[in-house]
Amino acid sequence: MGHQCFNCMEFHLCCFIFLATFALHLDRGSSATNETDKLSLLAFRFSITEDPFGVLRSWNDSVHFCKWYGVACSLRRQRVTGLDLQSKNLSGSISPHIGNLSFLRELNLRNNNFGGEIPTQAGQLGRLRIFFVDNNSLAGEIPKNLSSCSSLTCLSLGGNQLSGRIPIELGLLSKLWLLQVSFNNLMGNIPASLGNLSSLEQLYLPQNNLSGSIPETLGDLIRIRGISLGINWLSGSIPRAILNCSSLALLDVTENRLRGILPEDIGFTLPNLSFFGISSNQFTGPIPPSISNATNLVDPIFSGNNLSGGMPSLENLHKLQRFSFSYNHLGSGGPHDLSFLCSLGNATGLKWLMINNNNFGGIMPDCLSNFSTTLTVLLTGENPTFGEMPRGIGNLVNLTEIYMESNGLSGGVPSNIGNLRNLVVLSLGNNKLSGVIPSSLGNLEKLTVAYLNGNSFEGTIPANLSKCQNLIELDLSDNNLSGEIPPEVVGLSSLSILLNLSRNHLTGVLPFEVGNLMLLASLDVSGNVLRDEIPASLGNCEGLLVLKMQDNFFLGSIPQSVSSLRSIEELDLSHNNLSGEIPKFLEVFDFLRILNLSYNDFEGMLPMEGIFKNMSAAFVIGNDKLCGGMPEFQLPKCSFGASQTKKFVRKLQLPIFIFLGFLGVALVLASLYLYRLKRKRKESVSTSNLNVSYRTIVQATDNFSSEKLIGVGGFGSVYKGILHENGNIVAIKVLNLLHRGALKSFIDECGAFRNIRHRNLLKVLTVCSGVDYQGNDFKALVYEYMINGSLEDWLHPYPRQDGGNGHTKKLNFVQRINVSIDVASALDYLHHQCQRPMVHCDLKPSNVLLDAEMVGHVGDFGLAKFLLNTSSDASANQMSSAGVRGTVGYAAQEYAMGSDVSREGDVHSYGVLLLEMFTGLSPTHETFKDNYSIRNFVAEAVPERVLEITDDILLQERESCMSPGGPLYGHCKTKDIIQDSLATLYEIGLACSVVAPRERVSITEVAVQLRLIRNKLYASGFHG
Repeated sequence: MGHQCFNCMEFHLCCFIFLATFALHLDRGSSATNETDKLSLLAFRFSITEDPFGVLRSWNDSVHFCKWYGVACSLRRQRVTGLDLQSKNLSGSISPHIGNLSFLRELNLRNNNFGGEIPTQAGQLGRLRIFFVDNNSLAGEIPKNLSSCSSLTCLSLGGNQLSGRIPIELGLLSKLWLLQVSFNNLMGNIPASLGNLSSLEQLYLPQNNLSGSIPETLGDLIRIRGISLGINWLSGSIPRAILNCSSLALLDVTENRLRGILPEDIGFTLPNLSFFGISSNQFTGPIPPSISNATNLVDPIFSGNNLSGGMPSLENLHKLQRFSFSYNHLGSGGPHDLSFLCSLGNATGLKWLMINNNNFGGIMPDCLSNFSTTLTVLLTGENPTFGEMPRGIGNLVNLTEIYMESNGLSGGVPSNIGNLRNLVVLSLGNNKLSGVIPSSLGNLEKLTVAYLNGNSFEGTIPANLSKCQNLIELDLSDNNLSGEIPPEVVGLSSLSILLNLSRNHLTGVLPFEVGNLMLLASLDVSGNVLRDEIPASLGNCEGLLVLKMQDNFFLGSIPQSVSSLRSIEELDLSHNNLSGEIPKFLEVFDFLRILNLSYNDFEGMLPMEGIFKNMSAAFVIGNDKLCGGMPEFQLPKCSFGASQTKKFVRKLQLPIFIFLGFLGVALVLASLYLYRLKRKRKESVSTSNLNVSYRTIVQATDNFSSEKLIGVGGFGSVYKGILHENGNIVAIKVLNLLHRGALKSFIDECGAFRNIRHRNLLKVLTVCSGVDYQGNDFKALVYEYMINGSLEDWLHPYPRQDGGNGHTKKLNFVQRINVSIDVASALDYLHHQCQRPMVHCDLKPSNVLLDAEMVGHVGDFGLAKFLLNTSSDASANQMSSAGVRGTVGYAAQEYAMGSDVSREGDVHSYGVLLLEMFTGLSPTHETFKDNYSIRNFVAEAVPERVLEITDDILLQERESCMSPGGPLYGHCKTKDIIQDSLATLYEIGLACSVVAPRERVSITEVAVQLRLIRNKLYASGFHG
């Protein structure tokens, strides 16, 4: 302890001496020299509190300061001209001594963790051209004297916590062509002085708290190409002076309080407009016909306003991709409102057509059938249209979403809708559609949501809907459907959010196969003619939150198996013929908020605990044989006479017989068990599927000792343990069943491991599914133990793992390539080779485990989903309400928009993982935010500057290998094999993580390319 204090005092003494000396140098009044630059850099270094990558270790007297990492100097005078420390995860403050670097032309500190304020001394940098400090944690106001940096061309301060107003003095920066202060807490008006920035091309001020009107002076920016003012509190209208900016390609004012009428001539004055976003404002009036002259228009985003009138001709807008005019008052309700749609046939790249929630009338034109096959989203719902669905809708083969609900559509659904093999969402609810539900819907293997409710469909439910094995929501309520419920449909195990068959004329029984819906959240079969007993298999549906079976003819008692529905929130069994006693297990349903058992034939004592304490939540009216309960129910008191005693004895007879039967079976099973113990088990524990006991888990983990805890995840905790049966060291994941989605994770992971075997997949040795000593449900998974932990531990080790003496865990270049090949091989197996192809859905470093030989094993299949067994890239099940699809930073962007999970989604996660492995930067670090991702970071550097973005550990290895005596010495004269390999690796990561899923490379091809890289390294003599 004393030694540590001494070191601490010594450090502060050194700092004091240094700063005193520095101050002395500056007070002598001598002119600035390169020695001043050195002292300023040292002062900057002393203001850094954390340097996790050690980039400032070179900042010492062993080399000239011009060779320090991130420092650039002029050749003749050796004065500091550049300081580039972007994306190094540095913490601390920006030293005011930065202002003494009088020759500084570029200062780039973006994507770090700098706090405090921007020092006013930065205003002394008269030669500064580029000032990037975006994506940090800087607070305070923007210094007014930055206007003294008269050479500034780029000023980027976005993604911080800056407050106050935008200084009017910034209008003096006549050479500025980029001003970016988005994603801060700036307030007040946009300064009119910004109109003086005659060189300005890009103005980005979105996501602040700016108010007032848009200044007219912005119309003086004759070179401006992009103005982004979205997500503020701006009011007034778009100034007419903006129309003077004829070079403007991007104008974004979404999510403000702007109002007024759009200028009539906007299409003539802004012919280069590509992105025009005015959504979520209060604009009124018509859409200017001149918009058809803006022939470069790609994305007109006009939704969420009060626009009215008709839609002008759009036949000249050939470049349209996203056409969004939802939630306005467009149209008159007349028969010709939708004639403009036919002019969109010229837009061969159209992807989104969104005109829902307007006042468009008329018949949906058949010209929709001739739209470009690039169309993926079609939203026409909530309009007073009529007539039939377009007969040729099946031609739009790339449609993923159809929303035509509440359109007044009549007739039948075209059978060619079965051609839409990419369809994910079909919403046709609340129309006047009739006829039978087409059996061709069974062809839609990617369909996840189907709303056909509120129509006049008749006939039976098509049994081949069961082929839609990705379906998670199915609503057929409020139709005229008849016949029995197909067991294949009600047993479709993918249904995880909603199955609603209510208010039809369905007959027969509720099929036993309903027990397959283990993940379903809401089941509604009310208002039909269903009869007989409630199937006991319903107890398997442990994910149910809502169960509605009222207004049928169910009889018998409530099955004991219903006690398994621990998550239920609403249970309605009213208006049936149910009898017997109300089971007491309903008292312990902690989440139950509505219970309706009214108008049945229940008898006996009403329970008095749990929901039965609340008369406003439990309803039992119309059950004349009930007694007791809370006084508020006003039921008669229960009396036990001779007849009740006889009835009680009769009720005991059956349980006694059952008990004796079970006792006999138990004796037989015990004999068999003892016999099996005598046999030698030939199977190793690695192939065991036995369900170990709770006691075994307790013993293995020393009663869940904190010393055995090695990790905590989203659904539970992981312990290191020893199975006493054989002494094997294992990893045990104990599920937290109170966490929603944990049970689903357990079921998914068990299902996954029954179907996969591969050297690069983590093996589940056994499971535990039972109850603990208090009778609570208990579930755990037992894995083989990976002695080298996770890839996360190696890429981002905690200091405590090293005893506080630096990071000792280091993966070399070849090890990282080997692990990347291991992971790619595992995904290739899952996607293309195993018996039932599947997707992992949550690939990230913490789910890649390393064994003693540093071989990678992909684990944690709690979100995994099976793919359909076809040759095409049919997608997997969409995630249910039990959890999010993957982890932020790694999950594919399309998942956030509701797309189904797919092979391509796994490939995206793999691409991000690959970029992380070689840059050493996590995609979830706070430096990557505000739409700036690790992919953007890498794409900016490839291929010329790959070494600048690469993990320092790998750069040190490269330097060592290429120095005299190193394995690559001599190769550097002709070719830098490591740099070339890095460039290829980054290109693979970028190819995997492109935004468009279809453009992502196959994981099979990735694995091949990675092996080629490794072979080239081996051939050069480099083996890591």
